Amino acid sequence: MFKTRLISGIVLMAITIALMVNGGFPLFWVITAISVIGLFELYRAVGMEKTLPAVVGYLSSIVIDILILDNYYEYLLMWLIASLMVLMACYVIAYPKYNSEQMTMLFFGLIYVTVMLSFVFKVRFVQNGILYVWLIFIGAWGSDTCAYCVGKLLGKHKLPSKLSPNKTIEGCLGGIIGAALIGFLFALAFFKNTDYWWQFAVIGAISSVISQIGDLTASAIKRNHEIKDYGNLIPGHGGILDRFDSIIFIAPIVFYLVSFFGL
Repeated sequence: MFKTRLISGIVLMAITIALMVNGGFPLFWVITAISVIGLFELYRAVGMEKTLPAVVGYLSSIVIDILILDNYYEYLLMWLIASLMVLMACYVIAYPKYNSEQMTMLFFGLIYVTVMLSFVFKVRFVQNGILYVWLIFIGAWGSDTCAYCVGKLLGKHKLPSKLSPNKTIEGCLGGIIGAALIGFLFALAFFKNTDYWWQFAVIGAISSVISQIGDLTASAIKRNHEIKDYGNLIPGHGGILDRFDSIIFIAPIVFYLVSFFGL
């Protein structure tokens, strides 16, 4: 299992580096595809992945990403409302085939997966985005690695949450401090203006906190629906949502913090 996880992790990292460096439409379409696959996994949790309302969700997801890419925000809200109306039409026409929880999950997925993940390419496409986009992965994968190592070495006090009984307070703090340090070192390596170095540490720390909330959110949804993983698309890691659960939450935070700090 460790070997499989390691190999798939290396492959995933290589693909990520290639996409982030290249940017452009390849990145956009890969994120769009990841969003659709993520929706499929989320919809499968409520038994809706192969239904007509789910198809509405998949198609709506693609349109949402295109609208966000082209900055058509005045049409985005309109499209979300239209998507909700179509989903509700499917709900009442097919009643009682689907329940309200299933339909709620369909619309929730468009925000939770599609809109949130779209900020990956939004960050990449800003000025200096080729560097800023790595803050997303520092906050997610860097924080996770630091939290795991510190938790294993020093972890004694369990988190009060029942979602992850193996997580410790020391591990969580280690993730926050580790992400802040990585963010600072990243700025030190790539930015000559020393006035901005502390902002990268702050972004790393905040992203770590949000990352851990994102991870626990995914765990809560899985627990509610009694599933271990969202899928098995990534050997040793589970599904798309299992690997991108933190990135979903961090991407918008990084985008707005970069804007707030004027980086």
